[in-house]
Amino acid sequence: MLSATPPGLAATTRLPRARQRPQLYTAEQRKRRDATRWTLVQGLLAPVQFFVFLVSLVLVLRFLASGQGETAAVVSVLAKTSLLYAIMVTGCIWEKVVFDCYLFAPAFFWEDVFSMLVLALHTAYLAAWLFGWLTVDQQMWLALAAYASYAINATQFILKLRAARLDTQAAAA
Repeated sequence: MLSATPPGLAATTRLPRARQRPQLYTAEQRKRRDATRWTLVQGLLAPVQFFVFLVSLVLVLRFLASGQGETAAVVSVLAKTSLLYAIMVTGCIWEKVVFDCYLFAPAFFWEDVFSMLVLALHTAYLAAWLFGWLTVDQQMWLALAAYASYAINATQFILKLRAARLDTQAAAA
C-alpha cells in the first residue's frame, strides 16, 4: 500500500509554531495610554500632518516639474516641518507618560530611531532654506528625501497602531 506521506517526511514538514510577539503595552501602560490627553493630541496631529504632507508633496512635485509655485511649495514644507516638530515634542511627552522615558521606549525603539532620521532631514531642509545653502531646486529635492523618510516612518507607526489594536482585541477575547 502506498502512503500519501513518505516515511520520515511528516516530521520534517511540520509547520513551525507561530511566533508570539511581545505585547506592545503592559496593562498599566495601556491604562496610562488611555488616560492621558497626549494620546488624543497624537491622534489629532498625525492625520493633520499626513494631510499637510500630501498637499506639500503635490506642491513640491509641481514646482520641480514646472518651476511654478515656489512660494507655495516652500510654505508647505515649512508647515509640514512645523507639524513634525509639534508631533515629535508631544510624542516624547506621550512616551514619558506611558513608558516613563521620553524616547526609545522598547515598544517604539525602531520607530523612534527612524524618527531621528526624519527629523534630521526636515531640519536640514529648514537650515538650507534659512541660510540659503542650496538652490531652491536642491532644497526641494532635500524636502522629497525628508518626505520619503517620513512616509516610511508613518508606515512604521501605522503598523504599530495595528499591532496595538490586535493586542487589545486579543486581551478582550
